[in-house]
Amino acid sequence: MSFKRLDPEDFLVSSDSITSTLWTNFQPTLTTFFTSSIQEAGSSGNFYLSIFQTASNLSNAEVQFDIVYCDIEGSGSEFYNNIVPGYSPTRTMYGQYRSLILEDETQNFIFGASATSGYSCGVLVSSSTAIFGDHFWVLSIERARYKESLFPGSCNLFLTGPGGTAGNTIQITDNSNDLTILPFLGSTRAYQLVSGSNGHGVGTTGGYTTNSGSYGILFPDLGLIMLNPYALSESIGLTPNRTYNTPGFNNRLMYDAINSASFFTLNSQETITSDYVFVRARNSEFNYSENSSFISGSTGEVIYSSFINNPQVYITTVGLYNDTTDLLAVAKMSRPLIKDFTKEALIRVKLDF
Repeated sequence: MSFKRLDPEDFLVSSDSITSTLWTNFQPTLTTFFTSSIQEAGSSGNFYLSIFQTASNLSNAEVQFDIVYCDIEGSGSEFYNNIVPGYSPTRTMYGQYRSLILEDETQNFIFGASATSGYSCGVLVSSSTAIFGDHFWVLSIERARYKESLFPGSCNLFLTGPGGTAGNTIQITDNSNDLTILPFLGSTRAYQLVSGSNGHGVGTTGGYTTNSGSYGILFPDLGLIMLNPYALSESIGLTPNRTYNTPGFNNRLMYDAINSASFFTLNSQETITSDYVFVRARNSEFNYSENSSFISGSTGEVIYSSFINNPQVYITTVGLYNDTTDLLAVAKMSRPLIKDFTKEALIRVKLDF
């Protein structure tokens, strides 16, 4: 075993953005949607509806995302206590997402409109037709499905209105590829959802509705897709029932819209940071070994005299140590690398984290 101190120029840090499929079994598009009657009838069913890629009673069934309906007034679900009206699961979920996204319990959501209306990324700039987000749906992507964030521009969600008639289906995407400035809401990235595909809005309005703003907001760093009921009602007649107090009714309404269209594409994205360590074995270095096949254990002499002036060894492993000789990392060669006085080697060790 031989040691060599590394110099500062032997280290390099690099970052790469990696995009991959999001759904179970590395599927880029989800075309089948299933629910669990047990989950829906349980206590969690009052708050969200879990969506699986296959029948929930099968061993390979995994949650892909959850559907959540939120209402600032608590409408659309039963009250916790009829003596205290307004406090219900939908109000609780509204407050949860308001705290998570806006980071302020006094602020409310505003859905963006086309640039000509004076809106950008859900933040009111100047207009008299604010699209106040007093209620909305959220598609919360299962954390195990994506690595670091959702990949902007990959969202293509088809929704079909009640009745499933021809022409009653809309395709929505985020507008990330139409923007030149990175938009934020609170401290997280936020892209408007518009009519279009692959990150581009369509039409003269850029995919926004005429009277109801955008179709929602994509929060890639939080794994959330917020859907605007006013825009969906205007386009395909998908209107939540704000007086119907059966638990989970509006969650099931959104599920029907997704299931009828049967097409949901979304990818994940992560940044891989790599440390590169360049280990240089010069011609005069690492030519001898302490292996028992090279040196006699009893006398410490080179076993074969020909190895004294013309040694040959094979590099198989590189160990990285700190100043107190603690082994921090081990790199294995794909195959032994022959080394003698006539050869030099440059070994690049890559550490991903």
